[in-house]
Amino acid sequence: MKKILLRVVLASLAMSMTACGGEKQKSIRKEKKENAIAVDKHLTHVLDSFAAAPRCSGKFGLYVYDLTAEKPVYAMNEKEGIPSASCMKLLSGVAGLKLLGTKYMYQTSIYTRGKMDSDTLRGDVSFKADLDPQLQDEDMRQFAQALRRKGIKKIDGKLIIDLFLKEPVKSEEHWYPWDLSFSKYGVIYKGPERVKRALKGAIRAAGIQLKDDQIVMARVPKDSHCIYRYYSGINKVISRMWKNSSNTKATTMLYTIGKKVNPKGNPTEAGVKYLQNFLHKEIGMTDSTLVVHDGCGLCTHNHLSAEALVRILDYGYHDKEIFDYLWRYLAISGVDGTLARFGYELRGKVHAKTGTLSHPYGISSLAGYCKAQNGHLLAFAIMDSEMSVLDAHVLQRKLCKILVK
Repeated sequence: MKKILLRVVLASLAMSMTACGGEKQKSIRKEKKENAIAVDKHLTHVLDSFAAAPRCSGKFGLYVYDLTAEKPVYAMNEKEGIPSASCMKLLSGVAGLKLLGTKYMYQTSIYTRGKMDSDTLRGDVSFKADLDPQLQDEDMRQFAQALRRKGIKKIDGKLIIDLFLKEPVKSEEHWYPWDLSFSKYGVIYKGPERVKRALKGAIRAAGIQLKDDQIVMARVPKDSHCIYRYYSGINKVISRMWKNSSNTKATTMLYTIGKKVNPKGNPTEAGVKYLQNFLHKEIGMTDSTLVVHDGCGLCTHNHLSAEALVRILDYGYHDKEIFDYLWRYLAISGVDGTLARFGYELRGKVHAKTGTLSHPYGISSLAGYCKAQNGHLLAFAIMDSEMSVLDAHVLQRKLCKILVK
């Protein structure tokens, strides 16, 4: 009986090992099959002719990667650090979404403490602002209305304003002053005095009595009660910084990153340091010629490579939530954003980020996704520097036509 049981056990183990081995072999065959997907050799040949054709003098980098086959299609000067202009927003956007999450919400709140005496609050009102870049002067009315809904017509204590930013946003080193309209920043980024003026005006316009000497800058007292909180999603920031290449929104993204990683430090310095580490550790680009000075690309000392841009796109592609953002919020050729006039024949076929600076010499980049004729999804980057921006745009259109046709 014992011998029979032993034979049954051994037979079962053998079957189990055979089955496991079979599954392992199937997995290996599947992996080999996936890795065996070929790139379009004809496309490689055409790209080689495109890159070899006469063009205006200047720095030039090109990299095309087949995301479906997980193999490069073509590369030329792909590792050379070249001024990236607004394609830097790909790095700050992807890094920000990874750090903060695609569902990140900015919060702005108003609190009260004390007791009501008829229509008078015998206590304090506190306003606490995060870094919401969408908040404008007129939006302060909603906080004043929240006080009115509580029956408040007079504040007997203090109006406390609690801000993370203690001074207005300033131009970063190497920015050209005419490149950035500071008036387009949200009110939180215009400094405490501007916030104070906007909030005071909204409260008085709502019929609530408040004197100037009642307004102070301080922390929200711990025993305060939130009566209203306003939320704004990060998707609004990403949409503007990618589709419309908003430098203000990209800068506010850098501040948000900086606040997250080092709440007590300088948000710009902390944000830039995070982007540098993200490029090195997450993207795997450690070349010393790659330089990050800001989050929007206005600094002409920013240097990325065509390979770095494609690797950022590849990184985003492998994160479903981030890729959904990239596909939705990158400008779409012939449809919207900075690619709205990219060409009728390319309508809807290219999702990409543009980058253009016309000084001190022509800088123009284009990086994004498109589907090739064989159905494969491609990530590409073309970078030009010390070349006429108009000539660079011609090259970009030619490249995209080749990739999709």
